[in-house]
Amino acid sequence: MSNEQLDHLRKELDKVNLDLLSLINKRGELVQQIGEVKEKHGMNRFDPVREREMLNQILKEHEGPFEYSTIEHLFKEIFKMALELQEDDHRKALLVSRKKKPEDTVINIKGENIGDGSLHYVMGPCAVESYEQVAEVAKAVKNQGLTLLRGGAFKPRTSPYDFQGLGIEGLKILKEVADEYDLAVVSEIVNPADIEVACEYIDVIQLGARNMQNFELLKAAGSVNKPVLLKRGLAAQVSEFINAAEYIISQGNENIILCERGIRTYERATRNTLDISAVPILKKETHLPVFVDVTHSTGRRDLLLPAAKAAVAIGADGVMAEVHPDPAVALSDSQQQMDIPTFESFMSELKKMEQR
Repeated sequence: MSNEQLDHLRKELDKVNLDLLSLINKRGELVQQIGEVKEKHGMNRFDPVREREMLNQILKEHEGPFEYSTIEHLFKEIFKMALELQEDDHRKALLVSRKKKPEDTVINIKGENIGDGSLHYVMGPCAVESYEQVAEVAKAVKNQGLTLLRGGAFKPRTSPYDFQGLGIEGLKILKEVADEYDLAVVSEIVNPADIEVACEYIDVIQLGARNMQNFELLKAAGSVNKPVLLKRGLAAQVSEFINAAEYIISQGNENIILCERGIRTYERATRNTLDISAVPILKKETHLPVFVDVTHSTGRRDLLLPAAKAAVAIGADGVMAEVHPDPAVALSDSQQQMDIPTFESFMSELKKMEQR
């Protein structure tokens, strides 16, 4: 074969490549339009019957030189890419998405700007037990220069016989102590009916792991003008977590903090398995601040500091942990709460890490 013939064939091949590129992009545009129609009518994007019909038609017209199996594999990959394109378009529409809002959301809570690039802390007892207990922890929190005080007033527990919290009375205690020490209250709400009255006492509505897909609660939290700290569900995928946040923001409330708190796996060495990689994924996919709850993810007092260091190193916006004056007599989760000297040492180590 002469060089002239080879050059001619190569030019033909280059033209075919560009024709294929044009046709693939044209197909992608059609797929996007089909995806928009399906979404508008609430239809599933993946239709296996339609995919098989298209493959059968293609194979019927195929005359070589490629094997039938090669052609089938090639078009299955094209179909797969088309489905991913439709899913990308769906994600693009999410209000929590970076594609919708490239800049970080910054939430002001009692003068502290969450999501501003600096590290923040949410500390306090697992459950509110008494004024004296909360006040002692609040004093220690204030002494560390922190602003956000957590405490459970409504406690959804696995067993119905475990301590369920003091309810509204617990919120009143939190509010009284927080006002005394000039702190902001972070507390969990479990019932949509309690949102309105809770807003009188708390500064941040926490929605716990067991309520991540309580859609009526999500919508209720989204309808009020209070920041929301949303925890990842026990076995929730990142996409499910993001969509739970979308329920909140769709009601008009953009002030959402995502909290990775570990997921349930086969591993029993820790209470849950801390999915530390979720932090950069969530920060890449959404514009929302991301915290890590080191207490519920590990369930072990001896692992709180290394887990917190990992959270800081990977780029979390904040760390959440539990502190109790005397964990041995705590009414819930005694094995995972820090006493005040341990808390002070914990904060000292993390502040050293921040300064490096």
